Amino acid sequence: MINMRARHAPGASMLVVALASLLLSCSGSQGTTSSSGESPTRVVRKAASAPATEEPPAPSTVEPAPRAEKVRDVFARLQATYNDGCTTPGNCEYFLGRVLDELSSLDKAMKADPQGPEHFKEPLAWIAKLRAELGDDSSFKNLKKHQDLLTGTRDKINTWMQGHPEDYR
Repeated sequence: MINMRARHAPGASMLVVALASLLLSCSGSQGTTSSSGESPTRVVRKAASAPATEEPPAPSTVEPAPRAEKVRDVFARLQATYNDGCTTPGNCEYFLGRVLDELSSLDKAMKADPQGPEHFKEPLAWIAKLRAELGDDSSFKNLKKHQDLLTGTRDKINTWMQGHPEDYR
């Protein structure tokens, strides 16, 4: 027997409905009906499918828009490339790819910055020139061919940013 005086805990009513459904399906015969003329199984199913009085809020399906990186954060990573280079055997491909990636990230961050792209007009122009020279080819062979342009663009942007400390502090 189910103790009906037990405290009502969350989910307890669903447990009672489930247990009642099991009991009715085991004890009742197919042709048994309630006083309302419905089968006990149908009565239990209706009760189980009735909306609960307190529904948990539905999870949000809208994901927040990705936030643009801050110019200072990307610039710090670009500056970190000064500790690397093509002098270490086997490292040149990684280094040149990293410089290109950081310049691309800096381009996006500058365009999304609240000051607007006009504030970063020169660095954005240098990155655009680099992209035009590289084209769609980011292979190591092409990056190596344009190594001076890659590092030169990084160096010009570094000098420009040093003259605009409010953008990276």
